[in-house]
Amino acid sequence: MTRLTAQDFQPEVLQLFDRYVHGDLSRRGFLDQAGRIAGSPAAAAALLAALSPQFAAAQVVKPDDARIATRRASFDSPQGHGTVQGLLARPMAQAGKRPAVLVVHENRGLNPHIEDITRRLAVDGFLAFAPDALASYGGYPGNEDDARAAFAKVDQTKAKADFVAAAQALRTLPESNGKVGVVGFCYGGGMANYLATQLPDLAAAVPFYGGQPPAADVAKIGAPLLIHYASNDERINAGWPAYEAALKTAGKRYEAHVYANTQHGFNNDTTPRFDAAAAKLAWDRTLAFFRQHLA
Repeated sequence: MTRLTAQDFQPEVLQLFDRYVHGDLSRRGFLDQAGRIAGSPAAAAALLAALSPQFAAAQVVKPDDARIATRRASFDSPQGHGTVQGLLARPMAQAGKRPAVLVVHENRGLNPHIEDITRRLAVDGFLAFAPDALASYGGYPGNEDDARAAFAKVDQTKAKADFVAAAQALRTLPESNGKVGVVGFCYGGGMANYLATQLPDLAAAVPFYGGQPPAADVAKIGAPLLIHYASNDERINAGWPAYEAALKTAGKRYEAHVYANTQHGFNNDTTPRFDAAAAKLAWDRTLAFFRQHLA
C-alpha cells in the first residue's frame, strides 16, 4: 500500500487539519469545511481518517526492544504541583553515565509516537525521559480526539513546573552524566524554548516547529539552540523574525533550519504530513547536536 504524503492533500485541507490539531477548529468544524472542499461528508470523514496518526505502522523501536530498558517514572514537582510522571528509557548495553534528554510531547500528551521517540533516543545512547502533561487527567486516553479534549483542560502552570522539575531531576539520576538537553515538538517545541529561558544549566535545546518565547526572556537563555521549522507553517513561522532578532541582539548561540516544502509536524512519521527526507536530516542534526553538547 502506497503511503500518503502531504502532496496528496489540497493545501486548504492541510490548513483546516492544522487548525483542528491545534484546537482552533472543532471536529465538526473540520468535517463541515472539508466536506465543502471534498464534495461530501463521507469524503471529509475519509480525509480526517487519512490525516490522523497511524501509530503501529510508524513504530520504530518496540516497547520490548532488548537494546533498551524502559520504565514508568515519577519525580516530585515543587510548589504544590505534586509529581511529574512519564516514560524513562535508557540503553542496556552501554555501561556508565549517559547524557540525558527530556522529550516534550505535542498537544496530545504522551501518546505512542512520543513514547517511540523516547525509545529511539535510548537506542542512540541517551537517557531519555518523556513527561506526560495528561498524567493528572488519566494519561493518554487511547485516541487523538479524546486526547485533544483532555489537553484543553491541562493546567499550564502545573505543566510548566512539571517540565522544569523533570529536567532538573534528570540531572541527578544515577544513570545521568549531569548534562540535560531538551527536544520538543509543536507544543513541546514551544516548551523547549520556554525551558531554555528558565534553566540556566540546560545544556542544549532543540525545538521542532515550536512557539517562540517573549523577546524579553531571550536574554535569559544560556543553552545553545538548534531550531527546526517547516516552510509551510505560517502560524509558527510568523514569530521567527522577532525571535531571531532577539537572539542576535542578546548574542545567543543558535542555528536555525527551515525545511523546504514541508508542513508543520513534518517529523511525525505517523501522519501524511511526515516528510521522510526532512525528518531524517533534522533528526541527524539533532543527534549530532546533542552528542556535541551533552557529552
